[in-house]
Amino acid sequence: MALTQARITPRRSSARGHADHGWLDSYHTFSFASYHDPSFMSFGSLRVLNEDRVAAGTGFPTHSHRDAEIFSYILNGELTHRDSMVQKGKEGKEGESFYRMKRGDVQFTTGGKGIAHSEQNESSNLVHFLQIWATPWARSLTPRYHTRTFSEAAKRAGFVPILSPLAAGPGASTAQEAAALPSIKDTIPIHADLVMGAGLIGAGKRFEWLVGGQEAMMTKKQDRRVYVHLAMTKGGKARVRLDGREGVVLGEGDGAFVEGVAVGDGLGVESVGEEEAEVVVLDSD
Repeated sequence: MALTQARITPRRSSARGHADHGWLDSYHTFSFASYHDPSFMSFGSLRVLNEDRVAAGTGFPTHSHRDAEIFSYILNGELTHRDSMVQKGKEGKEGESFYRMKRGDVQFTTGGKGIAHSEQNESSNLVHFLQIWATPWARSLTPRYHTRTFSEAAKRAGFVPILSPLAAGPGASTAQEAAALPSIKDTIPIHADLVMGAGLIGAGKRFEWLVGGQEAMMTKKQDRRVYVHLAMTKGGKARVRLDGREGVVLGEGDGAFVEGVAVGDGLGVESVGEEEAEVVVLDSD
C-alpha cells in the first residue's frame, strides 16, 4: 500500500558535495569539511553520510572524535582500524578495538568523551565504503567500538537491521552500557533514536522497509525521518523506485528524504535497474 501521506524528496548524486584529494574521493550528502550547505546539515539524528573511496596504501591518519556515533559500512575492499584504546600488536583477533574490515562488515564507534583512531587501506586495492555519523542522545559517553559482519544472503532476502538503539535508552547505567544490548537482536547498539538497515535487491524485486524497525522501541513514533541511499556499486546500472512513485526513481549515488511516516508504516523499495541494487536505510527521529 502506498504511503500517500509521505513526503519523498530525492537528493541527487550530482548535487552532493564532492572532494577528490587523490588518495580520497568522497561524496557528501550533508555538509562536511569544506562542503557547506545550510539546507543539508542533518536529518533527524543523521548528521553525515559520505560515500568514500580510499586508494591503496593510504588512509585517514590518527585523529580524534567526541560526541558522535560513527559507523563504516564496507562496500568493497578492506579498511583497517586502529585506536587509542589498544597498542599496535596487541589487538587480538577481530576484537572490538581492532578489525580489518571487508565487504559485509560494519564498524561502529562511540566517540563519547573522546577517542583517537585511524582508518587505513593497507591492501593493494581501493576500498569503497559509506561513512555515517549520528548525533547521540547524550554527551560525554564512554567511548566504545563494535564490529559485526552481516550476511549477503540475508540481505538478498530482505532488509537486514544493522543498527538499533541501545535497549536501555538514554538513562542506561554503567552496567547496561557495558552490556551493550541493542533494541533489535543481532544488531549493533547506537546511542540515538535511529535504526539502520541494508538490502541487496535483485533486478525486478521489491523489498519493504518497516519504519521504526521490526522490534525496536523507538522514542519517536510519528513524523519519523527516513533517508534511503543507493550505493554506487554497479557502474550506474542499478536503480530503485520508492513507494511505487514514478517521480522517485533513484540512480546510484542518489538518496531520498522520506518524511511524514510513522512507526509501522511500510516503505516499498523496488529494483528497476539492470543490476542488483545495494540500498541502505537510515530511519531516524
